[in-house]
This record gives sequence, structure tokens and C-alpha cells, in this order.
Amino acid sequence: MSDRLSPQPDQKTSRPGWLRRLGSLAALVLLVYLLSQQGWGEIAAAMRKLSAWQLGLALLFTLCSRLAVTARWYVLLQGVNLPISFAQTLRITFAGLFASNFLPTTIGGDVIRLAGAAQVKDNQGQRCDPAVCAASLIVDRLVGMAGMAMALPFSLPGLPVLLQKLTWRSAGFATLHLFSSSAALLPNASHQDKRHSQISTISQWQHTLRQKILQVWQRLLNALNMWRHKPRTLLLSLAYSWIHMLCLYGILSLLLSGMGAPVSFWLIAGLYSLVYFVTLIPVSINGYGLQEISMTLIFSGMGQASVSNSLSIALLFRTLTILASLPGALFVSGMLSNDQKG
Repeated sequence: MSDRLSPQPDQKTSRPGWLRRLGSLAALVLLVYLLSQQGWGEIAAAMRKLSAWQLGLALLFTLCSRLAVTARWYVLLQGVNLPISFAQTLRITFAGLFASNFLPTTIGGDVIRLAGAAQVKDNQGQRCDPAVCAASLIVDRLVGMAGMAMALPFSLPGLPVLLQKLTWRSAGFATLHLFSSSAALLPNASHQDKRHSQISTISQWQHTLRQKILQVWQRLLNALNMWRHKPRTLLLSLAYSWIHMLCLYGILSLLLSGMGAPVSFWLIAGLYSLVYFVTLIPVSINGYGLQEISMTLIFSGMGQASVSNSLSIALLFRTLTILASLPGALFVSGMLSNDQKG
């Protein structure tokens, strides 16, 4: 039966795969256009304003934000008594961060984290429940989104500035046009199954697959309910999420100040939260291109930073994120092995 199951999932997953590839291409094309308009000389001049200690401190803030993210997830894991130590959580988290930046798109950071957490064994040799591990990742994401949503109101002072910069409407329309054009190039999802002789077989395994999905979904819902009665756990994880966010805002504030374009710390908080929610749109591979474009447009359009400074901090921010994830290369293979013990 496994041989029959393989063709159909590949066909179903082709659409989002093409969407992300085309979205990434569109985002990168627009990013290259913005870079060509500003010129590398102007961007390099903005970066040269930063001293070595500022870059070092920014990298330290990046690492601290990763530790806060680790602590946020660890609190959630401990809240439901999963036998995962902080050291194991740290290794798994950094492995996931490395996967998000360097491994193919079919291997996401959350997949690595799920694989690593589900293979941890307690003293009796029992593995963690995969459904509970998956639920912890969902709650971790939701807590992170809740924290960012709380910072959104800080972006309101930038709205009047955005309305005055009408020239950026063309760039916004260009972005929408590129993504809409990418969506138009997607293969037609209404094509029919060409193998009419296998209709009965396909219907049979589809029913079986549907039942299994419903069972997994029910287990996931039951696992998510475990945190409903853990308000202190959720609040503590939210606190760690805020530490993570404050580190990110500190990085951007440090970079902008070093380039001679200081922006209010709390305005930075609101603007980056907008960037965060834009990058959640699944039209780009790991947010490449999309994050840089959205950060450039939002910080220059609402934060009164120049385009060259906004591009510079966007590129530096991505670089710092990648550098901070490099330790995860030491742990990826371990996350995919079967010898982790609590």
C-alpha cells in the first residue's frame, strides 16, 4: 500500500512547493532591484559606520535571543512533564535554527525540533509522545505570535509618515504584482486524476488516510488542551518571548544608531512586529528576500530611515541570524539519531 500512497502526496505538495519557489524568486528579484537602485557603495558606506564592538554586541544580543527562545520552549515542555533537559532543548533548538537557514525547504526547523524531541527517552527508555511534542511546538509558535502582536500598537506612530511617502506605493504595488504573477504561474489545481483505472484503489487509501489524519488531529487537540490549565507556564513562556523580542529590538536599535539613523526603540518594536507577521506569509523559502524587502519598505516608509540604511540593517540582521545558528550544525545529525536519553 505504501507504493500506491507515494504518488498522490507528491502531487498535493507540489503546489505549495512551487508557490514558495516562485515567491522567493519574486522577492529576490525585487530585492536585487532595490539594491541596484541604491548601489552597493552607498550600502557599504552605511555599514562602515558600524564599529567592531557594535557588531559584536549585536551578535551577542542575537545569541541571547536564541537562549530566550530555548527557555520559552523548555518552560512549555516542563509544564507537561516531558523528560527533556534544558541542555537537550538547547541542542534541539539550535539544530532547528540551523535547519531553517541551511537545509532544504523540505526539512524545516520545526521538523528537526519535532524529530529531536520525540526521540528523547526517559529513565525507563520510553520516548516522548510525538503528539505532545508537536503540540508544544504549536503552543511555542502561538506564544511567540502573541508576544509580537502585543508590540503591534507601537507601530502606530509610523502610519502618518507612511501616508506622506506616496512614492513607496509603486514599490508596494510592484511587490504585489510580482507575487500575484507568481501565483498566476502556479499549475492548475483543478486537473483530474489521469489514472481512471485506479479510482477504486485511490478511494480506498484516501479513506484510510483520512481516518489516520483524524486520529492524529484528535491526539493533537488532546495534547493542546494540556496547556489550558497551565496559565503560569504560558505566562512564563510569554515572558521569555518578550526577552527574545527585546533582544531583537536592541539589535535593530544598535545598528540604526551606529549608522547615524536613530529610531525610537518602541517604534522599532512595532515596525519589526509588522515585518514578523509579513514573513509568516508562506510565499518565500525560509523568508529569504521577503524579510529583507518588508524590513526595507517598513523601516524606510514608517521609521524615517533611509532606504540604504534600511537595506543595510536588513542584510546585517539576516547575517547575524545565520551566524547565531551555526552551532546547530553540531547537533543536526544527533537530532535524527535514536540514542537521545533524558
